[in-house]
Amino acid sequence: MIRGMYTGASGMAAQMHRMDTIANNLANVDVTGYKRDTAISKAFPELLLRRMNDNGVYKFPFGSAEYPPVVGMIGTGVEMNEAYTVFSQGAFKETNNVFDIALEGEGFFAIQTPDGERYTRNGTFLINDEGVLVTKEGHPVLGEQGIIRIKKHNFIVDKQGRVFQNKTFTDDPERLVSMEENEWENTELLDKLKIMNFERVRYLKKQGSSMWASNRESGEAFLQETGGTTKVYQGFLEGSNVNSVTEMVRMIEVNRAYEANQKLIQSEDYLSGKLINDAAKF
Repeated sequence: MIRGMYTGASGMAAQMHRMDTIANNLANVDVTGYKRDTAISKAFPELLLRRMNDNGVYKFPFGSAEYPPVVGMIGTGVEMNEAYTVFSQGAFKETNNVFDIALEGEGFFAIQTPDGERYTRNGTFLINDEGVLVTKEGHPVLGEQGIIRIKKHNFIVDKQGRVFQNKTFTDDPERLVSMEENEWENTELLDKLKIMNFERVRYLKKQGSSMWASNRESGEAFLQETGGTTKVYQGFLEGSNVNSVTEMVRMIEVNRAYEANQKLIQSEDYLSGKLINDAAKF
């Protein structure tokens, strides 16, 4: 019976981890470029039960070294395995702000931070006093040639991520965003956004502020080809891929599963009490 208590307790702990993940998703539902997590659980190894000393009622074929007959398998609970990040595409929101840039498809913006190069899907950028394109935290956005220096309301980003400096529509940022490529006669190429990708994105580590860090499991970052399946859109932002309704339904499921495991422990406790207090009298 004690085994049943441990099984119920492991189930409660697993549901607590699921609840933490769901709560974090709901807290970041409005964060640009956020990717939701899902908690993955795995079963403890099953135990193989065998009858001992059954006087040979069941016989194995000749040559078998396992004499005691097999009764069956019994589970021993679950445990938290990992918090897996789902990198599905988030919905686009049009802002008509030249500093807002969204990615469609695979890839990440490369950001220069004091801790090294980091990666993000949050394209809410600004320009600092030195004319450098930066994140909200002030970290420079990287191009393939290095830090991108631009003039306010004087640049265009095409679907391949190329950054052009425009000399005509300097006072109309919405006009810059809506320009077609055939209207770019009076522009010059400054750089191309450094869009990176990884062989195993599932192993990227979240660093806070919508940043990701690479590691040995994710593999080294490489340049993502743009213009095909991966496109860059200026004047748009990618929302989170969290569906608040779905997450609330999952939260209800977690609560019910937690209560079921709790009742299991209460039942085991009651039966143990009956065994000790009543059966022991006889």
